Amino acid sequence: MAPTGRPRGGFPFGVLLWLALAIAFAVGLWLLAALFPGSLSSTGDQVGLVRLVSVLVLISSGLLFVRRFNFAAAVRNIAIWSGAAALLVLAYTYQDELRAVGARVGAELLPSQAAVPADGVVILTQDTSGHFYAGGSANGARVRFLVDTGASDIVLSPRDARRMGIDLAALGYTRLYQTANGMGRGAPYRLERLSIGPFEFHDVAVSVNQAEMNASLLGMSFLNRLSGFEIRGRKLILRR
Repeated sequence: MAPTGRPRGGFPFGVLLWLALAIAFAVGLWLLAALFPGSLSSTGDQVGLVRLVSVLVLISSGLLFVRRFNFAAAVRNIAIWSGAAALLVLAYTYQDELRAVGARVGAELLPSQAAVPADGVVILTQDTSGHFYAGGSANGARVRFLVDTGASDIVLSPRDARRMGIDLAALGYTRLYQTANGMGRGAPYRLERLSIGPFEFHDVAVSVNQAEMNASLLGMSFLNRLSGFEIRGRKLILRR
């Protein structure tokens, strides 16, 4: 019977492979920096690069424990790690574009979710009923508003007003409105803060409806605060 000796020591092959990949990655970063000078000048870009390198180090650390060379397995592993690295680099490079795509997908799945393709622009997607809804916040409470160009004011439903902590019994319903169901009454009120997506307004005059409503309304008093708005197909574009 052949003697059973200890496995021979030696420098693990995985360490050599990991070092080779690390050097290749460093050279690639150097080439990218040379081709795109100033691309890592901001603190945010530097933090993102550190995060990316940390993820790559964590993913590739399993190579350190490879001790025997298997050419087919090595080629397969290199292809997998190279593909993962390429995906991470692409995701980092096109993070703004991917964020915009994610916002558009989210707007289609949740029409009241505002998409923000650029500073000062909010896009709402028409829902299956043909209306535009906007998820917002009023005095810190989440509110789902219906954008209604036929309404003159911002109108809170009693249900939403109660969630904001407004004492409905203490209000004076002195405003008269012509509605589809006849005359309605509303109480004047001022919100400390109203936000729709990134748009935030302070000391906003609203009306609290006396009768219950399906949703609170964003009327012309809100739209007139904007620099402009337009409808393109199923999209309502709001500009600050």
